[in-house]
Amino acid sequence: MADLKIRNLRKGFDGTAIIQGVDLDIRDREFVVFVGPSGCGKSTLLRLIAGLEEVSSGHIELDGQDITDMAPAKRDLAMVFQTYALYPHMSVRKNLSFALDLARVNKQEIAEKVANAARILQLDALLERKPRQLSGGQRQRVAIGRAIVRNPKIFLFDEPLSNLDAALRVQTRLELARLHKELQATMIYVTHDQVEAMTLADKVVVLNGGRVEQVGSPLELYHHPANLFVAGFLGTPKMGFLRGSVTRADAASCEVRLDCGPSLTLPLCATDLGPDSQVTLGLRPEHLNVVSAGSGRLQVTADVSERLGSDTFCHVRSASGEMLTVRVRGDFAPRYGDALTLDFDTAHCHLFAADGRAIGKPLQQAA
Repeated sequence: MADLKIRNLRKGFDGTAIIQGVDLDIRDREFVVFVGPSGCGKSTLLRLIAGLEEVSSGHIELDGQDITDMAPAKRDLAMVFQTYALYPHMSVRKNLSFALDLARVNKQEIAEKVANAARILQLDALLERKPRQLSGGQRQRVAIGRAIVRNPKIFLFDEPLSNLDAALRVQTRLELARLHKELQATMIYVTHDQVEAMTLADKVVVLNGGRVEQVGSPLELYHHPANLFVAGFLGTPKMGFLRGSVTRADAASCEVRLDCGPSLTLPLCATDLGPDSQVTLGLRPEHLNVVSAGSGRLQVTADVSERLGSDTFCHVRSASGEMLTVRVRGDFAPRYGDALTLDFDTAHCHLFAADGRAIGKPLQQAA
């Protein structure tokens, strides 16, 4: 078992609050990803769990035991850092076994654990090499292997792929996903890359300014963001936003007039918003369609386009100057300055109040 509970955790440096009252449950065998922009506190939170930073207040429990003030070496956790931190004069085999050698573990047990880690990470043929003879991906696998041989209760990863090139990041990301399935281990992973969060996690924790904005499965957060920040952070390309105001609202729907012109009736319950309340409409690129002139809802002007082969991402500008991104087929790319007409299904629209919170669907449609 490796259940972790965090209650009202706080951390400050020189009077500045970095972690502000985090409450979180991480269950046995979950792959949990902390994601957020630089400076949001995700690495600090991971270091608090590892015991590498002192907690200002709050509690951390591992399988019912309070580990808040416990020394890092006694927490039965293993951390993999952004830098590989391998011993350059040691072979891969010795790098893998070093912690066990220090702990005076039986040599036969060490050999078995090293062999098992090498098999899982496909390092068998590299055991006698030195770190300088390895590629970046191979070095990262050795760093992960050092954690595996310790058989910890929880693996902690602090942006382990950020030093790799784009192709190697994808490959190593797949290897990490397979590793989680094979080891059936509890893993906590920190990244600023929301693609890594979406593809690796069972549970995503979105952090902003030292606070948890939302916790849930990747698709739950993608399709039902709790607020404007989560909606804008998760998704590649990100959700586009249009400002507007409420003109009518009841328990089944609301009408919004956009600053860029059109009025829309949305299947959303906005009864807590009065007339003229300022709102923001959110639209994801895959829910926008380019249609013939006169048949759509929104008139826009083409800006630049990004052609990726299978898809093209068209960046367009509304009459009010707000930018949207439209996902279209790969062989379509309008010229800069072209007039385009967009249409969309209002069932796929997101609406956010002036304070950023999401406006929910009526209860009968919420399921």
